[in-house]
Amino acid sequence: MKITAMSKELSRGVFWIVDDKILAFPFMNDGIGVAKSGNTYNHKRLWNDIKPRGCNKSYNYYPRGRVDISNKSKAIIYMNPDISDDWIPYIRQEFGIHEIPVIRYDYSQHYKCYLDDGWVPD
Repeated sequence: MKITAMSKELSRGVFWIVDDKILAFPFMNDGIGVAKSGNTYNHKRLWNDIKPRGCNKSYNYYPRGRVDISNKSKAIIYMNPDISDDWIPYIRQEFGIHEIPVIRYDYSQHYKCYLDDGWVPD
């Protein structure tokens, strides 16, 4: 994969790593999509609308993560620990992250995928 110059505005959003590609959904910077659950955009709510054509896997099958922005405009990437650091430049590009982000590997049930012990399809 080739990384092009970043010109996007810093955005919150969610992403998956699907078949060696990043499937990213940056949120518009209008305040929606900031919660990990509830009535805002989240992995589960978005999956049926943006999953690859012909995919019959559940939203939590693939490794996934979320980009959040702190109140000091610092990007924080929460992601499944199965996602290699090699993906960070692509995540940064998709979400307009120009500064070095904080990376938080999330070992909770929330981010488990088919690669993890204890994963249950949802």
